[in-house]
Amino acid sequence: MSRRNTDVSDQFSEHACALAEVVDRVSGKWAIGVLVAAAAGPIRFTELERTVEGISRRMLTLTLRNLERDGLLIRTVYPTVPPKVEYELTDVARELHESLAGLTAWAERHRTTIAEARRAYDQQHAKTAG
Repeated sequence: MSRRNTDVSDQFSEHACALAEVVDRVSGKWAIGVLVAAAAGPIRFTELERTVEGISRRMLTLTLRNLERDGLLIRTVYPTVPPKVEYELTDVARELHESLAGLTAWAERHRTTIAEARRAYDQQHAKTAG
């Protein structure tokens, strides 16, 4: 019986780790920025670099590779000189974008409430710490 429990625990652990890895990958600010920027249609590297504020070329390259590896971006290289490369969302990424848009809208609606709650919390804990 204990072997069976271990098998279930191992399966749950493997599933949880895989899920956490995916969530970590797509919830980073750079990944979200790239996914949002690419949502309007195919976009080139330089356009992404200008659109995703604060991202370095190296971080953009790594983010694009990871998103492509995860099946969220399609990278198309056109045989021109210099080569033209475009990135676009896969169907899975479009579905993810809908969720991100909902989360972003929620955060925007509740931004003031959250800021007020933080101020109240900080004031209350400043009094008890001092």
